[in-house]
Amino acid sequence: MEITEVRIKLMEEPGERLKAFCSITFDDSFVVRDLKIIEGASGPFVAMPSRKLTAHCPYCGCKNHLRGAFCNQCGKRLKEGRASRDEEGRAKLYADIAHPINSACREMIQNRVIQAFDAEVVRAEQPGYISSYDDFDQVEPISTEPAAETSPAVEATRIHPPEKPRGPQKVPAHQTQSADRPKRGDFGVGIFE
Repeated sequence: MEITEVRIKLMEEPGERLKAFCSITFDDSFVVRDLKIIEGASGPFVAMPSRKLTAHCPYCGCKNHLRGAFCNQCGKRLKEGRASRDEEGRAKLYADIAHPINSACREMIQNRVIQAFDAEVVRAEQPGYISSYDDFDQVEPISTEPAAETSPAVEATRIHPPEKPRGPQKVPAHQTQSADRPKRGDFGVGIFE
């Protein structure tokens, strides 16, 4: 197995421990995204992609992050200490999504990513620098120019603005009630006459 490509996205916040995000490609056929390059006590190191661990609310069953004090769904207070602990007594709040299972693989990834990170830092100092990292979270600006004629199949794949909400709506405070509706104190007047 060989790492055939490393893409780096440098972070602009000076003084922060998180220096960059990166993606690595194995054998031109498998990509792992969202590795982090973090400045440690003995230099930068690579942290594998991870996710926050969750637990279910005992009242409604909704998933909540382990640090949450209240349920996101029902609002009831959650029991503290829901996270499992490691050998040193620290709460386990995250789980790796992808990670090497032996030290040789970890060292190979670490060396290759740090080497690419150092090269990217040098490249970033050049005029006209553009990161090669694919940032899927970035939203492309919407064009205000009129669209050309397209086929129904292409039109179906476009993103359209959300529709206005349906169902009961609150009347804004600045709007007055219409004259033909009874006032609040007149509720039910005329029903039994």
